[in-house]
Amino acid sequence: MIRVLLVDDQPLIRAGLRMLCDAEADLTVVGEAENGRDAIALAARLAPDVIVMDLRMPGVDGITATGRILAERPAARVVVLTTFGDDDHLYPALTAGACGFLLKDAPPVELLDGIRRAAAGDSPFSQEVLQRLVRRAVSARAEPPREVTGLTARERDVLELVAEGLSNTEIADRLHIGVTTVKTHITSLMTKTGSPNRVRLALFARGG
Repeated sequence: MIRVLLVDDQPLIRAGLRMLCDAEADLTVVGEAENGRDAIALAARLAPDVIVMDLRMPGVDGITATGRILAERPAARVVVLTTFGDDDHLYPALTAGACGFLLKDAPPVELLDGIRRAAAGDSPFSQEVLQRLVRRAVSARAEPPREVTGLTARERDVLELVAEGLSNTEIADRLHIGVTTVKTHITSLMTKTGSPNRVRLALFARGG
């Protein structure tokens, strides 16, 4: 059972997310918070596996809450639920430790899959968000791209699919290899490129 904490200042969104989660046999909502301050307190008391975090909230925002929650409970997984209007907040949220970004208007199956992927240690990104982040980062880079040597042909295949926003399972299906093998390649890619997350890996694939 995956224990989920919902954090959003809009009651309607929290109610909708709760209905989605409650309909799934492997998900249970252990709490709701309408601001970052309450999220920090509930995360400490309820020990959720996955925290679905809004970014823009009154008082303590989602970025601050994410950083403080993960400082106390590094094993927790924070998935940002965002809109395109939150672009300026996405990189700070990544720095704070968020493991994924999903869109509020995403299909329900994508939201549920994202929660499960986060709980399993994956980094769920809506493809639109990942592509938007990569384009913004590439356009902002002033220095020339770093050359990376020593990548195998298979690692380059995986890197290209990471840039497209595919999940580990989707990459495995596309390349006809196991999910564990994909994770091994991604770990190797992060080490070789010095990339701390999937967005940075995507930047290398895009030449940024």
